[in-house]
Amino acid sequence: MESEPKPGGLAAIKRLGPYLRPVRGRVIGSGAAVLCSMICGLAIPLVVQRILDGPVAERDTSGLPWLVLAVAALGAAEAALFFTRRRLISGPSTRVEAALRADLYAHLHRLPIAFHDQWQSGQLLSRAVADLSTIRRFIAFAGIFLVVNSLTMVIGLGVLFFLDPVLGAITLVCSLPLIVICTVFESKYSVLSRRSQDQDGDLATTVEESVLGIRVLKAFGRGPDLARRFAEQARELRGTELAKINVIAVLWCAIIMLPELGIALQLLIGTLGIANGTMTIGTLVAGITVAVFLRWPVDSIGWLLAETNQTATAAERYWEVRDAEVTITDPEHPRHLPADGRGLLRFEDVRFAYPNGSEVLRGIDLEVRPGETLALVGATGSGKTTLTALVARLADVTGGRVTVDGVDVRDVPLAELREQVATAFEDAVLFSASVAENVRLGCPDASPDDVRTALRIAQAEKFVAELPWGLDTRIGEEGLSLSGGQRQRLALARAVIGRPKVLVLDDPLSALDVQTEAEVEHALRSVLSGVTALVVAHRPSTVQLADRVALLDGGRIAAVGTHSDLLATNAAYRNLLSTMDAEERTRV
Repeated sequence: MESEPKPGGLAAIKRLGPYLRPVRGRVIGSGAAVLCSMICGLAIPLVVQRILDGPVAERDTSGLPWLVLAVAALGAAEAALFFTRRRLISGPSTRVEAALRADLYAHLHRLPIAFHDQWQSGQLLSRAVADLSTIRRFIAFAGIFLVVNSLTMVIGLGVLFFLDPVLGAITLVCSLPLIVICTVFESKYSVLSRRSQDQDGDLATTVEESVLGIRVLKAFGRGPDLARRFAEQARELRGTELAKINVIAVLWCAIIMLPELGIALQLLIGTLGIANGTMTIGTLVAGITVAVFLRWPVDSIGWLLAETNQTATAAERYWEVRDAEVTITDPEHPRHLPADGRGLLRFEDVRFAYPNGSEVLRGIDLEVRPGETLALVGATGSGKTTLTALVARLADVTGGRVTVDGVDVRDVPLAELREQVATAFEDAVLFSASVAENVRLGCPDASPDDVRTALRIAQAEKFVAELPWGLDTRIGEEGLSLSGGQRQRLALARAVIGRPKVLVLDDPLSALDVQTEAEVEHALRSVLSGVTALVVAHRPSTVQLADRVALLDGGRIAAVGTHSDLLATNAAYRNLLSTMDAEERTRV
């Protein structure tokens, strides 16, 4: 998702101000320390001038020890101040990075599912890791030295003009073209920097998908194809990085050549001045020493400007995510679900349209009675998953309303709503944690007995007991060390552990055999009596276990009734069931 840099990239850096405010004193102190160290360095040539034009020229060494001690003291102070700068800034810069990363991570969790559907995980990962590291380096080093080195150049020019106006004028004339050169190459580097960071995010996405999908790639022998795709992306990134290097190389060529030319001119003018008596040897040596000392501030300007551009791009990329609108929030005037509510779920003229205007749900009216299991069936793309996402506000309706026990779900605080409405998805996502920790995601305060009860409900207790360390067995990334049925049963246990009033199941039983599926459904009914269940069903066996069935067609509820009634009276339902039955036989 490459894009050109937006105007005002430096404004993105300025927006980091609130994060820097708590450590502003340490940052200023660090800058002051390095500036003082630079001043110490600039003072040394002045002492050298005194030595050459005094004890050396006059052959009187009586004052030499004090002058030598002064040079040593200035050198020691310069080193100590550099050390102080490092100590002052290292902690604050990492704290700012940690604060930015924590804020971004929390914001990602607040953003709606629709946002994550549109963004590649690698792009988000590169913003949360690489871009924030770039910002930290700028705070700790590049930002401070950009200011300090600029001030050092001004102070150094002042010292040169103090020593001899001609030496100062030569250095100034040779330095002015650098401003023009840096401005020209800054814009080119900014475009390349943005392109490079976006390509790095794409590359991270490919690596992540390859690792997570390694079984599929091996099973179908598609590893070489993805390797070629990775190699092509790597070549594109390499090309962009080389283009960046070319820009920097030209910039550095100018930065190195112009100061060297200035030193050559200073030697020429100084030598002539010494010959005709208008300049002393001490003045020339001091001037050359100051000019050489200014090489680092001058040489670093190109690199520091490049780092500033890269940081501006990193900050832009950070704010692209951080500024993404959180559309699903807690209500301004919250209402609470009734304590004695039984989980009556209603969809009242519910509509849902995507931002592009495509309407998926076109006026859904449906009631799921307390304690009832209602199966939701329909052809692929009919909106079943979208409808179930509206109950726990994973998405919000664009028309009508969804209520639980008569309360609009948009009026209920999110934490409370999601305690009472639990969801289990078709894709059973597990985390790199123990079995118990994965199950407790549905209720962090659950006791070990609660975990075992939930596992028993989900018919997972037996296979968990057979794992090497039982509940403490650590599951690998995404639970790939378990079978599909085992993963889905753990996901189901996670959904029921909090004993919700409403249970939304987006076909979480698809990887179970018919017998185990029936056992899970039976356990849910017998142990969780009074729970309202909305189940997306893709298998006839699941449909037959529901109390009622709702047929979703064209974004509307086409029919509602028992399985046997719909089978007898509704041709569309019969056709859908025959298709589902054929697919199930194919899987078997």
